[in-house]
Amino acid sequence: MRLGLVIAVLTGLGWSGLASAQEDYPTRPITMIVPFSAGGATDTVARFLAERMRAILGQPVIVENIAGAAGSIGVGRAVRSPADGYTLSIGTVTTHVLTGGLYHLQFDLVKDLDPVIEIGNEPLLIVGKKSFPADDLKGLIAWLKQNPDKASVGIAGVGAIGHLMGIAFQKATGTKFQFVPYRGNGPAMQDLLAEQIDFMIEPASNFKGQLTAGSLKPFAITGNARLASAPNIPTAEQAGLPGFVATLWYGLWVPKGTPRAVIAKLNAALSQAFFDPQMRQRFNELGIQIAPLDHQTPESLRDLQKAEAARWWPIIKAANIKVDQ
Repeated sequence: MRLGLVIAVLTGLGWSGLASAQEDYPTRPITMIVPFSAGGATDTVARFLAERMRAILGQPVIVENIAGAAGSIGVGRAVRSPADGYTLSIGTVTTHVLTGGLYHLQFDLVKDLDPVIEIGNEPLLIVGKKSFPADDLKGLIAWLKQNPDKASVGIAGVGAIGHLMGIAFQKATGTKFQFVPYRGNGPAMQDLLAEQIDFMIEPASNFKGQLTAGSLKPFAITGNARLASAPNIPTAEQAGLPGFVATLWYGLWVPKGTPRAVIAKLNAALSQAFFDPQMRQRFNELGIQIAPLDHQTPESLRDLQKAEAARWWPIIKAANIKVDQ
């Protein structure tokens, strides 16, 4: 589907102002801010999308990694950028919802960014270092019960989705372990491979290469079904922990006040990219499910943000999670 056709479809769905759209946009490179260090799931998704967007929009999309404070530093940079369509903010439920319940931010995640599109979602994976004494999820839980507070778990930042799922895992299993925060999943992965930490509960796409190489020990995924790319890994329910389900979703935003015509063009470019068989295959390999077509609107992403804030912020408050900026 060509970009012009996608825009025409959006016009028919009620997008006003497209007749006078900025036809020359973009005329220079676009920056996509990834609020984590290189090597993690969000960075992987961003770089793949940037390649496809360059082919569609005709301008380079440069990925800039700005890590720290569970992603809020990078998101803050995007908020303060000109609202001209040349700065994009890619992120997840962590960076664009959870941090609002963790930090006294100098901006409003919902009001100070305009949504472009929901990209997709993926389950998390419970994975341990190669030498971990347990071989399956039941064994992991049993070992943790026998060795309270002795295991260390790497997280992409205090209050990130892996941290909250770790807290939920402790409550669901009656176990205790130590959390070790990092500036993103990439550095945490390095320490897991070096066996400086014991396990992680993070997006499944982080671990694809390591699982293929056999350098990590998978215990279970947190989705409702097994991954097509890793059918040998059971779901948490299949592995003996019923009801332990969660996914990480991805989205794209721009600074508040970005022209609607520009947002529409970005939305159309990504919607077009989602039809690309190579992209679908790549996302399938990563275990990421592209958002359904009716979720690929700015309004849908805004509604998702609000619903997730209502779900997670009370949990953050109840857990009394404290963070320092």
